[in-house]
Amino acid sequence: MTIHQITDSQNTLIPVVSPDAPFPGRKTVRSWLIPLSGKETLTPLMLLVLDTILFVALIAATIWFSAWPLKLLFGLMAGFVIGRLFILGHDACHQSLTPNRSLNKVVGRYAFLFSLTPYSLWDVGHNIVHHGQTNLKGFDFVWSPYSVEEFQALSPVRKTLEKLYRSGWVPGLYYFIEMWWNRMYFPSKTYMGAKRPAFVWDGVLVTAFAFLWNAALIVAAIKTNQSIALTISMGFIAPFVFWNFMIGFVVYSHHTHTSVAWYDNKSEWTSAQPYVSTTVHLIFRFKFGALMHHIMEHTAHHLDMGIPLYRLKEAQSFLETHLPGRIIVQPFSWKWYFETARLCKLYDFNNKRWLDFSGKPTSDSLAQAA
Repeated sequence: MTIHQITDSQNTLIPVVSPDAPFPGRKTVRSWLIPLSGKETLTPLMLLVLDTILFVALIAATIWFSAWPLKLLFGLMAGFVIGRLFILGHDACHQSLTPNRSLNKVVGRYAFLFSLTPYSLWDVGHNIVHHGQTNLKGFDFVWSPYSVEEFQALSPVRKTLEKLYRSGWVPGLYYFIEMWWNRMYFPSKTYMGAKRPAFVWDGVLVTAFAFLWNAALIVAAIKTNQSIALTISMGFIAPFVFWNFMIGFVVYSHHTHTSVAWYDNKSEWTSAQPYVSTTVHLIFRFKFGALMHHIMEHTAHHLDMGIPLYRLKEAQSFLETHLPGRIIVQPFSWKWYFETARLCKLYDFNNKRWLDFSGKPTSDSLAQAA
């Protein structure tokens, strides 16, 4: 099926909505995407097997090769495959990977093991909080910017950390501390008020997996007469660090852009079409986005979490064709990325514009557009 063949319930071709026309509403647009919401079982399971084999082979390569540069290379590649496995788990957690809910839960927990992500805590923080209140200050905590007043009230240490996070160089540090350590790996009451048995058991599950992963590396190091410290560094630490940088970069790029607004007023946020206006479709050269299971087709995913990753490309094309001028499309370059990091430090919620750390505006106001 191509995007030109999609019709509504009356079998009428869906028209292109002018940028000046009222937004049809999320419910209506999601109804247009129903033909692209069909789920399969074999395709995602084959992807899961493929990515598992790639991960095991790359970790084995960090042991097989003796030269540390090769060990490091394969360790970093394994980190990228962790990202691929995580994306499969991410879809399973959304119940969009396969048509079977029980299977999705099993697949999701399995795929999340490699990134040491507790399934139930990700479900709450991502599916309910982030997707339910995207770019709404006080609810969505993912790369939420400070106002000038909030930043000035921070301690010197916390100011330094925020400047480091938003430098563009260490998105992995942000993800590791603010999202994984604080909110997912046995979080304190400060970050997760409610306590559920599933939270604890999912934390135990990923801890056990990390223990077995490292135990296998230690055994392999002893049997091959290699340094245990080097083997763990290249076979566990390097992949895990790369994964953190990968996911930190992805979530930053999805919702940080000079054309993307943040809100601190829920009624204002609700009227701003947040499911299409607060996400970025990042386009990579050489079809690199396909290597990340099309997670960069992010507007379609936020509009309808039920669309499986193997249909996101078509869904994104449909949206950009039928809702011209409403979707933020950004060709990726490192120049754009670091320029965004330079411009997007603090946020003026009244005028809907980005600021630097001194409070000077660095982008045009989106207040009228919002």
